[in-house]
Amino acid sequence: MTPDQLLARLLYRDALMLVIDKPAGIPVHKGTGGGENLEQYFDALRFGLPRTPALAHRLDRDTSGCLVLGRHRQALAKLAKLFENNRVKKTYWAIVSGKPPEPEGIIDLPLEKQNKDTSRWHMKVAESGGLPAVTHYKVMGEADGISWLELYPQTGRTHQLRVHLATISCPILGDKIYGQRASTLMQLHARAIEIPLYPKKDPINVCAPAPEHMLELLEKCGFNSASDDTAPSAHRA
Repeated sequence: MTPDQLLARLLYRDALMLVIDKPAGIPVHKGTGGGENLEQYFDALRFGLPRTPALAHRLDRDTSGCLVLGRHRQALAKLAKLFENNRVKKTYWAIVSGKPPEPEGIIDLPLEKQNKDTSRWHMKVAESGGLPAVTHYKVMGEADGISWLELYPQTGRTHQLRVHLATISCPILGDKIYGQRASTLMQLHARAIEIPLYPKKDPINVCAPAPEHMLELLEKCGFNSASDDTAPSAHRA
């Protein structure tokens, strides 16, 4: 990743926020082990402002797609409230092993952290209590034992989609924690996001193009990449 490559992945920009198309395989911020991360290139996204933008939410290292940044403190506070109150609508695409029990459905299973006092924690379905977690899904296509799903998380718990899909025996391909250990990148993409940022205006809708590492399996399941018109928004402020 270079600053110019990050600029080329800009999907939306206005006075308060940016949305970039995060590539799979790179963490959004520096972890305990250090290494390359997206935040180290955010200076290229200042566009004349005195401070670099900052993350309004997170995506997992191997998840691609719509990532929202706030351009200053007031914007970050406003975005944080929208995310906390589940007012931001997210759409994900996933390629999973198997097929859900119904063409469309809801997974309503509370989650909790296991081994939370260690560095090797993960999330699991709570046997009692836990944090509410709700995921809506729709089967978009299938082929050769895999399915292409469109996912609408009603809540935003850590690893929610990954745990929910694994629990119904449809783990996301490439998910090294909740699925099979494979060398491929995880087949999970933050396809679109809708943000009601301005009270007197329509919500902002941003869509990220299908990522290169998922195209082969998406097309096998019926996706037509030639008709995927998701060029970056022309809105600039």
